Amino acid sequence: MLDRIDATPTSTTQLHNQPFIRTLEMTPSLPIFVPATQLPLAIDNGRLLLQDILGVGAYGSVYRAIDAQTHQHYAVKSLNKAGLNPHQRTFQNHEAQLHAQVSGHPNIATLHKVIEENDCLHMVLDCGMEGDLFYAITERGGYVGNPMAIKAIFSQIASAVLHCHSRGVYHRDLKPENIIMFGHSVKLIDFGLATTEPTSSDFGCGSTFYLSPECQGGYIESVKSYDSAANDVWSLGVILINLVFGRNPWKQACTRDETFSAYVQNSDFLQTILPMSAELNDIVKGAFCLNPKKRITLTELARRVQACKFFTAPEFLSEASEITAATTAAQASFSTPMSGVYLTSNLHRPDDKEDSGVDLLSLARVVG
Repeated sequence: MLDRIDATPTSTTQLHNQPFIRTLEMTPSLPIFVPATQLPLAIDNGRLLLQDILGVGAYGSVYRAIDAQTHQHYAVKSLNKAGLNPHQRTFQNHEAQLHAQVSGHPNIATLHKVIEENDCLHMVLDCGMEGDLFYAITERGGYVGNPMAIKAIFSQIASAVLHCHSRGVYHRDLKPENIIMFGHSVKLIDFGLATTEPTSSDFGCGSTFYLSPECQGGYIESVKSYDSAANDVWSLGVILINLVFGRNPWKQACTRDETFSAYVQNSDFLQTILPMSAELNDIVKGAFCLNPKKRITLTELARRVQACKFFTAPEFLSEASEITAATTAAQASFSTPMSGVYLTSNLHRPDDKEDSGVDLLSLARVVG
C-alpha cells in the first residue's frame, strides 16, 4: 500500500526572481503515477494536496492540487528522475529554471514553486479550468470567422513570446496545446524544449506541424544551426493559420510534404487552397519565409496581424461555416488530389510526445 507523506519534509523553494532548487537526498519520493484511489495525497510538507490525475505520460504525471491553507488550485507537473543520468537531470532542472525566468508575464503560466524529491521533480503551476487553445479552436469554434477574437488571442500569444525573447528564452514548442485558456486570456506553458541559445544546433525540437524547415536541418541545403527566434516566428505563423481557418497549412515543412513543396514552388499557393485575403497571404508569407534572416520579426508579425483589415477573402467575411466549406471545396478542386492530411488538413492533435518528460498533449489539455 502506498504510504502517505503528509509529515515528510521535502525540499521546496519559493520562486520569485531567483531560482530555485536544492535537494534533500534522504527525502522519500512520491511515485510518479499515483492511482486515483490513493488521492488525495499530500506533498510539500502537507501544504499541497494532490486531488485529481490530469494527465499521464512516459516520464511524469500532471495533477490538480489544492493549497491546504489558501484553497488555491494549482497544476502540479511531476517529472520522474529515477534512472536519469546527471545530464538528463540537469535538463529537467533547466526547464524549471527557464520557466521561472519568464514567469510574471500575464500571458505566461506562473511557476510558483518547485519541490524536489529523490526521484521526482514537482513544478507547481497556474491551473486553468477551460482547456487549451486547441480545444477552443476545434470544439468551441470561437475563432474561425471571428477576426476580433483572433486578434485578441494572437496579440496575447505574441506578447508572451516577445517577453520570453526579451529574457533570452526561446520556446521552440509553440502550438495550441501549449497555450491555456483563462476566460478571454491565454497563458503559455511548457518550457521543456526551450533554450537560451539565440543560435541552436539542436535539431528536431518541437512538434511536427510547427517545425520550421531549418529546425529540421534545412529544406534545400543542410544547415549547421538555426536562429531560435525566427524558428518561434515560423511556429506562430502556423498558429495564426490554425486560428483563422481551423486547419494546418501542411503536416510538416519538409520535402516529403506535397503541400509544403507546392508552397516552396509558389509562395502564393496557400491562397489557392485556403480562402485567405491577400493581406493575410502577405503576412503568412513573411512568417513562412524560407530564409530565416529575411523572415518577418515577431514584433512586425504582431503589428501586422493587429492591423489586418480582413483575414479571409471578401466573399467569406462573416460565416465560419462558409470559410470551412470553402477550404474543403478548394481541396476537392484539384485535378490531381493531394493527400487530405497534407492539404489543409483539419486541425488535430499530433501524435508527438516531446522530450520534456510529460506527454505534453495531456498536460496542455488539462493544465487549463
